[in-house]
Amino acid sequence: MPGAAARVQVRAGHTVVYDVKSDAAIRSIHISGTLSFAADRDTRLNVGLIKIQPGDDASEDGFACDVPDLKPGEARPWLAVGTPNRPVEAGRTAVIRLVPFEGMDPQSCPAIVCCGGRMDFHGATMNRTWVKLGETAKKGDAAVTLAEIVAGWRPGDRVIVTATSNHDGVKQRHTEERMIGSIAGTKITLDAPLEFEHLGTGDYRGEVANLSRNVVVESADPAAARGHTMYHRDSAGAISYAEFRHLGKEGVLGRYSLHFHLVGETMRGSSVVGASIWDSGNRWITIHGTNYLVVRDCVGYQSVGHGFFLEDGTEVFNVLDRNLAVQSRRGKKLPKQALPFDQNDGAGFWWANSLNTFTRNVSVENDGYGFRYEATPTSALKLVFPVLQPDGSHPDVDIRTLPFVRFEANEAHSEIGLYGVNLGEGVARVGPDTRHPFVVRDTKIWNVHYAFRPQVPSLRVENMLIHRAAYGVYHPNYDKHEYKNLTISETNTEPFNRGHDDDSSQFGVLAVDGLTFEGVRSGDFMPLIQISDNNPTGSGESHFRNLQTVRWTGSPRRAMVNLGGGPRPTPKTEKGVSIFVHDYFGPGRHAKVVSTKTRELTSEGLDYRSEPPLTGDESRVAEVRDVEFPKLLDPVDDLPPQTVITHVKRLDSGKVTVRGTASDNGTIREVRVNGIVASPLADNFAEWVIVFDASPSREFKLSARSIDEARNLELLPHELVVAAESK
Repeated sequence: MPGAAARVQVRAGHTVVYDVKSDAAIRSIHISGTLSFAADRDTRLNVGLIKIQPGDDASEDGFACDVPDLKPGEARPWLAVGTPNRPVEAGRTAVIRLVPFEGMDPQSCPAIVCCGGRMDFHGATMNRTWVKLGETAKKGDAAVTLAEIVAGWRPGDRVIVTATSNHDGVKQRHTEERMIGSIAGTKITLDAPLEFEHLGTGDYRGEVANLSRNVVVESADPAAARGHTMYHRDSAGAISYAEFRHLGKEGVLGRYSLHFHLVGETMRGSSVVGASIWDSGNRWITIHGTNYLVVRDCVGYQSVGHGFFLEDGTEVFNVLDRNLAVQSRRGKKLPKQALPFDQNDGAGFWWANSLNTFTRNVSVENDGYGFRYEATPTSALKLVFPVLQPDGSHPDVDIRTLPFVRFEANEAHSEIGLYGVNLGEGVARVGPDTRHPFVVRDTKIWNVHYAFRPQVPSLRVENMLIHRAAYGVYHPNYDKHEYKNLTISETNTEPFNRGHDDDSSQFGVLAVDGLTFEGVRSGDFMPLIQISDNNPTGSGESHFRNLQTVRWTGSPRRAMVNLGGGPRPTPKTEKGVSIFVHDYFGPGRHAKVVSTKTRELTSEGLDYRSEPPLTGDESRVAEVRDVEFPKLLDPVDDLPPQTVITHVKRLDSGKVTVRGTASDNGTIREVRVNGIVASPLADNFAEWVIVFDASPSREFKLSARSIDEARNLELLPHELVVAAESK
């Protein structure tokens, strides 16, 4: 057995099983063979550096890799802290504690780094790592009720109950940490009473998340030196139900709690599922120059800087699904960071390239933003990068022109910072075309300051709820924007802002079909809908259909449509921005509302008049006919789906179970593996499974691909080889 401070090398062709719980700290372990942790007993390893890399180079560089090619028939080096098919058993623990050693580079170590090898961390499974509250938990309660039964949660686990307060102007954090005392059905008893109320009924509810896992990677002394973990290009492996705590080197580029570094497409099939990443000094998960990664059911809690972070703007076809981001905190810009405009000011989810999938994610109590898409060009940075295409090519593309693969069922609430969803900061009105617009579906934003800031052109919003925000749709770039079924409730300051806020400029057409204002407080001078003063292109106008108010009473100072607050610029353009309220006076009888400052008020020859509560002190309306409700976008689905095989398991019966993920901007028709149709486990094949026969004594190949209802066939199937007797 190696002693304290030993340097250890596991050479190619050798397998070492680690089955002890030791307090001694090993200086470094270089794995070019296999180091496997026993899954049926408690283990603990204290170590300064683990490097999984082919060859005999056992250097102590914890960041850079110069990976030699594997020789024909040579097995990939492997660190296995549990495997996908045999995780560390429930009731047992595997802990790696990263310890600093004298003489190691403190900027790079302690660390676990995978350079062309395979790195796996797999703990006992849970059916859910976080769930919604099932009932409101009141101040002083020592128990919470969940919305569903959880499996794999245990007494003694550390949980958080997320904030549901409106933090507007108040910086006190209301997310609370507790330990589980007992579990009975959906009721969890906590080790101490709650200090705040946490909403748990209706559409707007908080969450309870479990931070504890039985596979743990942590810094031995976070105050003295924090560790980090990293996958490099040409590596392999996955993570499921593992805990990463007290990691991440604050202020150091590339030293994150979990880091996929310039992997490209070489790790297609890798996933991070059910992980807990908390108390991070430098982000939770960084996806850097990496494509096809699946991040699902993860809990991020307390990080310095952005939490779930796509780093340099080249990342595409990644899937971030059902993750919870709580308390990403304001940090400083990192030295020599890839994108200079990023202020690292605490977004739960941050990206510069939207050609990815964001579904069912929730952000809570982050310092800057819940979700932030930012892409700001400069004279030195044009944001034209080589980007992977569905056919495998990498042409140079202006990343601002790329829409989402899918953005659906995401939620932001109770943010400390200003914004819930900030879509397109800095893009300078550049975006995708009308055939490939941004599509934002089923979004919920509540208890925030600014709810939704849409800076992009060519945008379709479907089924959005905004509740208890100071500002609803704020600082928008209305240019080929379509909204369908938008509800803004109890949002009193500026529910529907004018174009570009204080600039009061609208560059294109806005069409809103189904807008409900509910419970908006009367008496404030701000209107429900603000008129923009300037029309720089001459084409700016807004159309509203099926507009209704619930529990709202207008007044001369509180109109439905009027000029906004703050600066009141004198119009600079010949033409103003008209607002059409379709069928306001009856079928086919539309209201055209204009500002009292616009020249059109007297030049059009229409009978403009005051009509409270539709108009206010600075707006007038005329009845018009023969005005069509515009269709601004004509989306075409010409993007094929993307498919990833995430799990392969041989069964004792001789059959093989294959599971994976597919994503698409439309509806997926089917997923096939080796020509056989897979069964969906979630909507739109977001998760799928297939079982088929395979000889246990032979290796075999898998090829998975999808086709959507528009008959776009995936051009680059996910292909892999499964070794004989793979476990």
